[in-house]
Amino acid sequence: MIKKIILSILSLLLVLIGGFVLFVLLTWNKTYQIPYPELKASTDSTVIEKGRYLVHGPAHCSNCHVSSIKEMIAADAGQNIPLQGGVEFPLGPIGTLFTRNLTPDPTSGIGRYSDAELFRMMRHAVKPDGTATLSILMPFWNMADEDLIAVVSYLRSMAPVENQVKENEWTFMGKAIRAIASSFQPIENPTPAPFAPAMEATIERGEYLSRYVANCVGCHTARDPMTFEAIGPEYAGGMEFEPFPELHLALGEDPELWMRTPNITPHANSALSKFKTVEEWKERFRKGRQIMISPMHWGPFSRMTDEDLEALYLYLKSLKPEDYDAGALMFKK
Repeated sequence: MIKKIILSILSLLLVLIGGFVLFVLLTWNKTYQIPYPELKASTDSTVIEKGRYLVHGPAHCSNCHVSSIKEMIAADAGQNIPLQGGVEFPLGPIGTLFTRNLTPDPTSGIGRYSDAELFRMMRHAVKPDGTATLSILMPFWNMADEDLIAVVSYLRSMAPVENQVKENEWTFMGKAIRAIASSFQPIENPTPAPFAPAMEATIERGEYLSRYVANCVGCHTARDPMTFEAIGPEYAGGMEFEPFPELHLALGEDPELWMRTPNITPHANSALSKFKTVEEWKERFRKGRQIMISPMHWGPFSRMTDEDLEALYLYLKSLKPEDYDAGALMFKK
């Protein structure tokens, strides 16, 4: 009798496991029928210059969409590196990402895609082939129409560079997470405005930048290391970044050091509290990178306008203070 019960339980487990494996294999890379935004790139020089500012400044596309660690370091330092993609981002047990070629090359870059496909990618996190991507890495779903147009217009204006980038590599665990985690699903109902808040020192402009352009909230919020879903208060810090050995070694740093983002709400013990005035805040940003392995994109952020830095400061100071201890910012496991 006991033997039959055990066999029945094992059989049920095998069926459940088999069913889950089949579910993952059938759904991890499913396609979505998301409508295309009715937006078009522009050749207007003013629009293109605004796109240049966003790409190399607050949106920091220029730091990741390069082809090597050496180029990442150079781009952060302000060198004009072609955005040909290919740099490898390991995501631990769930797989590896490779940044895409953003130049208008017709065979390996965005020259292969229509404006509609590019705008859908940015607004809905749905790639040209209809599959979804990790939206938290590119939180542009509520970027204003005019800024989306500016970014794509600038990318279209760059010199094309042929560089075939490898496809992302997902482990079975990664595929399972893609199948079930909300962070890997499309943004179906964004609420973007036609125009961005004016580039002025306002709380409205600061919130817009921190949520939909610079992604301060993406990193300065504790997140599950597998699904990237929030597990702590917004802006209170705590997101962990595992060591990036190749980058750390290139910078002469310990390849086993982890990083953790600090609390940037206006709590008395937060990192934000160190800056008593907006002038101190701007001065820190103008200094750029000081902790070499910091995951923050100090280079592009150091080149933001005074108005945008002031707006971020005002917005962060307006937040609810979160009594949240993110822990040591540099640590080993």
